Amino acid sequence: MALPPPDPQFVLRGTSAAVHTLHFSCGSQEPDVPILFSGSENGFIHVWNLKTHRVDTALDGHGRKSVYCVETMGGKNRLLSQGRDQRICLWDLAEGRTSVTDSVFTENVGFCRCSLLKVAQGRWLMAMAAKALEEVQVLELPSKTSVCTLKPEVGAKLGTAMCLKLWQLNCGSQPLLLAGYEDGSVVLWNLSTGKALSQLVCHQEPVMSLDFDSEKAKGISGSSEKVLSIWSLNEQQNLQVYKTHKLVNAGISDITIRPDKKILATAGWDHRIRIFGWKKLKPLAVLDYHTATVHCVSFSDHKNPSQRLLAAGSKDHRISIWSIYTQR
Repeated sequence: MALPPPDPQFVLRGTSAAVHTLHFSCGSQEPDVPILFSGSENGFIHVWNLKTHRVDTALDGHGRKSVYCVETMGGKNRLLSQGRDQRICLWDLAEGRTSVTDSVFTENVGFCRCSLLKVAQGRWLMAMAAKALEEVQVLELPSKTSVCTLKPEVGAKLGTAMCLKLWQLNCGSQPLLLAGYEDGSVVLWNLSTGKALSQLVCHQEPVMSLDFDSEKAKGISGSSEKVLSIWSLNEQQNLQVYKTHKLVNAGISDITIRPDKKILATAGWDHRIRIFGWKKLKPLAVLDYHTATVHCVSFSDHKNPSQRLLAAGSKDHRISIWSIYTQR
């Protein structure tokens, strides 16, 4: 008989609002206290201490407008956040500071999270949905220099960019961008030419979230339908459907592959978190704790496998923390 799914290891309460984004910073040097950043609908970013299960700091930089993306930039003291105030803020949290040091005005009113890629020491690429609804802009940080603007060809009715993933095969290789669109397509973009390399219609509905494993050249996407789409990238850089997986209930808010590429988690509109093996997309567990839509899932980057965690944030104002499949 299969084991029943576990309960959360612990639950974080105190955001007073729906949780839209989560990001771990566990520090490469043990015994660093693992930290979890959360972004909420009320505009706050909470910095959680995972030893005490309490908020260390609450950051307020988005004019009380929903925060839907939080990422660290090379350590827990440099933070990037994105909100419904159409701003992407850069923070310096060293020595207890809580100040926004710089910001980018996106002029985009959607919910598309920006994507970050480290390209050199202290240098990052950032992709974000642009003011013109179908366009994606790529900037270099911290200089904020424009790298390119990616525009679909005339007549290619892709609709708005819904989700973005910058990636590169290795440090010396060309950065590329995967973008999921309103029409259900995933497009692979070449940043140096500004041209689409490949397009694949993966869903009948808008692509809500995607993740990509550059080592296996394989990705996964979810939408408002009952289907997960798994696709691969061949050596000619053409996207092709690899397989699909039918879900019990419709609606995926977020998908993330664990850094070790063994398992993945989905955040469901049906209040549940689903865990799959990444190799064959074998369903492993359904985590049933939340009482409303799960908006986001995030795996910790802990060096020690036994201490790796999964966090899920929900419309029910709670963040559940799970310890699952940590010995694989």
